[in-house]
Amino acid sequence: MSAEAGLWLSFILIGLATTLPRASFIVLGNRVRLPSVVQRALRYAPAAALAAIVAPDVLVVGADFAPLNPKLAGVVAAVAAATFSRNPWLPFIAGMTVLLGLRAMGG
Repeated sequence: MSAEAGLWLSFILIGLATTLPRASFIVLGNRVRLPSVVQRALRYAPAAALAAIVAPDVLVVGADFAPLNPKLAGVVAAVAAATFSRNPWLPFIAGMTVLLGLRAMGG
């Protein structure tokens, strides 16, 4: 197999690997039900995706662990709000309030 053919095969397999799981929910519809364990786990997918976006920016990019680091303080506020409240919006509100407040103060 040539390098070009291998590259095209890789593109096709990667495309199928990303398209088939997404299309299966549309094609199969209500005929197939996910196990309850999987359904419960999928509830955490948005929070996990958000954490995967935010964590590298806070912990790696310009890692400044100073007490008044606006990003770090915002994360601490969001985690505290999530720990003590079941409101799904409160962590976002708390984190953004702290982050924007410290940035406005010049922190």
